[in-house]
Amino acid sequence: MRQPRKWLAVMTTAGLLVAAASAGADGIGQKISGWLRPDIMVAVDGAETGMKPVIIEGKAYLPARGIAEATGYEIHWKGNRIELSGAEDEEQYMTFMGYINGVTQDGDRWRIDVIGPNNWLILYADKETVLTDAEGNPFAAEDLATGMAIEAEYGPMVAMSYPAQSHAASIKVMQQHLVAKQVIHSVEKTEDGWRIALADEEGGEVKLMLLAGPETLIVRSDKQPADAELLEPGLVVRAYYGPAVMKSLPPQSHAQYIEVDDQREWLAPAEEQEYRELAWKQLSDEDKAHLITAKDEALVELIDAANAAVIPLEGKEQLLEDIRANGGKLVAVTYKTDQDALLGPLTVLFDPETKEVIGHIVRM
Repeated sequence: MRQPRKWLAVMTTAGLLVAAASAGADGIGQKISGWLRPDIMVAVDGAETGMKPVIIEGKAYLPARGIAEATGYEIHWKGNRIELSGAEDEEQYMTFMGYINGVTQDGDRWRIDVIGPNNWLILYADKETVLTDAEGNPFAAEDLATGMAIEAEYGPMVAMSYPAQSHAASIKVMQQHLVAKQVIHSVEKTEDGWRIALADEEGGEVKLMLLAGPETLIVRSDKQPADAELLEPGLVVRAYYGPAVMKSLPPQSHAQYIEVDDQREWLAPAEEQEYRELAWKQLSDEDKAHLITAKDEALVELIDAANAAVIPLEGKEQLLEDIRANGGKLVAVTYKTDQDALLGPLTVLFDPETKEVIGHIVRM
């Protein structure tokens, strides 16, 4: 929703002559004399006006009402002030159409990672952001989710980082797509595009068949557009599809957006589940009593070992140092708890080469 900006000019009668009756010679004003110059033409934005300047002590003066109306202002005399109020001027916003790639709460605002054709942005939504659904009904920020197709207005200021960051003036949620993080089993070229078979692990049973066409947005790990030739068996992808799904075996649907892990930094679904099982065995009964995250819903991701605040298990100190020295990564399995506000989430760490438990992230 554009926020109007109203301009206000305030001046004294010393600046412009007013086309109104004089206050008289009662001591309020000072009598001055000048020359009317009908031979001088006054133009505003190239358009001639009927105003003629008065020359007083070498300076040209114009009637306040005439110059105000010619420049799109309204004039008001309030006591000893003349006010020029301009028409409302709308902020100039930029527009975005694409998909939500991630949402996190950042204090009293929401950080929204969005991806579109040739565009990757971080938008921030706060109490000033107008959020609606496709029909124009109010939409809650906490209901924003990965996979939503949105239309947004943002700016006018944009931080030139990578990705660029800006305030969202408005966000309209157009549709919720289904999201799958899977491994490419096979890719087949068709007359209309490509048939992409997805599985939980390389060489595993096909769980989903996606149909991609020229309109399907395909991007690399760096969010740059890519050709379908990048798709190959063994790569992990995150795909937004549907919402319509054909109830076949395997289910089939149209792919809207496919992000390809060409840097091989994502774990396959089967690997994620294996690490969830390993992490669960490391938790004490007291730990489990405070969990909010269900056992099979823990977040599993690869993180840089060098930047992680790790408390290593006894005897794992050297292994951690070796991984850091080689610029390696750790597998982090994270659970939300009812103590997060005080201590932060609970995260168990593993060596991705051996699947040995290394330790856990420091809790405050």
